[in-house]
Amino acid sequence: MSKINKALVSYEDSFEKLDIRVGRVLQVELETRTHKPTYKMTIDFGKYGQRLSYGRFTHHPMDEVKDRLVLGVLNFEPRQMGSVISEVLILGVQYPKAESGEATFVSPAVDAKIGSKLF
Repeated sequence: MSKINKALVSYEDSFEKLDIRVGRVLQVELETRTHKPTYKMTIDFGKYGQRLSYGRFTHHPMDEVKDRLVLGVLNFEPRQMGSVISEVLILGVQYPKAESGEATFVSPAVDAKIGSKLF
């Protein structure tokens, strides 16, 4: 059996409370008002509206990020990042061989419907 890194939690007390949905990146630009280079992304979540997100996905060229499907946590409180505020957390994992915090996207494998809930 593998080692458990954190305490076990129930589905009802954790994952069920998160509202994670599919969105499409409409606009992306380099943001320099944050502590490290970051992308400012406008993301469409369909009937859940458009939200701004700031994330360290800068190993991806901007033209690869635009129109990409992403997964975002819609019910986290907005987060201050330097002088900007990120309205939604876009899910990612560590970019291979990049410095800590630099991410690559967690995305649907197919063209999923905008606003679809992760389950």
